Amino acid sequence: MNLNIGDIVTLNIGKIAHGGHFISRHNNQVVFVRHGISGEIAKVKITSINSKLAFGDAVEILKISKDRVKPPCKYSKPGGCGGCDFQHISSEIQKKLKKNIIQDQFNRITKINIDPDIISTEPATGLHWRSRLDLAISNNGKTGFYSHRSSKIIEIDECLIAVEKINHSEVFSKHWNVEGKLSVSVSSENEINVNQLGKNISGAHELKEVVEDNTYIVSPQSFWQSHKNAPRLLLEQVIKYADITLGDKICDLYGGVGLFTSPMSKLTGEEGEVHLIERDNDCIKDAKKMFQNKKNIIIHHGKVEQKLGRVKNIDIVILDPPRNGVSKQVINQIIEKKPKSIVYVSCNPASLARDTRILLDNNYILNSIIGLDLFPMTHHIECVASFKIE
Repeated sequence: MNLNIGDIVTLNIGKIAHGGHFISRHNNQVVFVRHGISGEIAKVKITSINSKLAFGDAVEILKISKDRVKPPCKYSKPGGCGGCDFQHISSEIQKKLKKNIIQDQFNRITKINIDPDIISTEPATGLHWRSRLDLAISNNGKTGFYSHRSSKIIEIDECLIAVEKINHSEVFSKHWNVEGKLSVSVSSENEINVNQLGKNISGAHELKEVVEDNTYIVSPQSFWQSHKNAPRLLLEQVIKYADITLGDKICDLYGGVGLFTSPMSKLTGEEGEVHLIERDNDCIKDAKKMFQNKKNIIIHHGKVEQKLGRVKNIDIVILDPPRNGVSKQVINQIIEKKPKSIVYVSCNPASLARDTRILLDNNYILNSIIGLDLFPMTHHIECVASFKIE
């Protein structure tokens, strides 16, 4: 019997899938289930169907996993806010699930077995870490988030994964006479900004971000990591695996405002160079302003595909691409330049696994890989992989 939207069926919840779902089956049809845990038996309400898959919410748990906890947020439930995936799962098990996802992607796509460490950071509760939010505005003028795979806006009066500064602001209590989305940002120095489509509504026009002994002045429209501790943790790992020496020539691809660029320019010294390549206009504007007096930082505004070929004799490549990873054109250009080391920062284990296979097939070895749990309560995981040429 084929499933229809709205059907409620009893399913055994299987293993975790990439994307925050668990895999179940009904009459040989795959059903991706949210709000369940592997090993549970649940009544699942079918929420959407495509030509190959069905999607559903576990609305009643008939056999409860020992790893299940009460979600701390009242909006985290079937039909509720779609922002968090795992609030019903204990923190330790969340990390194990994320490790399983990385291992599964590398096993299926790269055809290798890995055992990555998963590094987490404060707060240990997995709450009050997010320093940047995109909020939808309802027809009632209230802020909220979309329900999962839906255009329905769930109005909220607080977000438990947001930093306290956001929850203590007026963003959730105010009536908004605007359409579309609001972006809210809080800096490491506790400055707050609210803007819409690049137009400043309230707060600082520029945000001061301090990471170790590096200071960045960032426009609210420019990309910056959302976890308040992410810039420090990512910088630590990149510097550790890049193995920079004086005089090295480094390419910082998809480099944003230059989180990695600034400290790397100190390590390579005046004898070396750091080439920051970024296409986003706001990020480039910020980078040019910050690094205008740094002679060993060269900024390239444009697509990596178009700009990388202009840089010769590269020693080290740092990659922090979008979710879809690196294009074949870019990865082939990197391989042709034969850098001694590549450090790849990825928010998508699947595209990282795909690109890893290409590097392994072209005289690079996977030196190390770790997972950084920078998105607690969600299915997202950041990876840092290090490659050395053979």
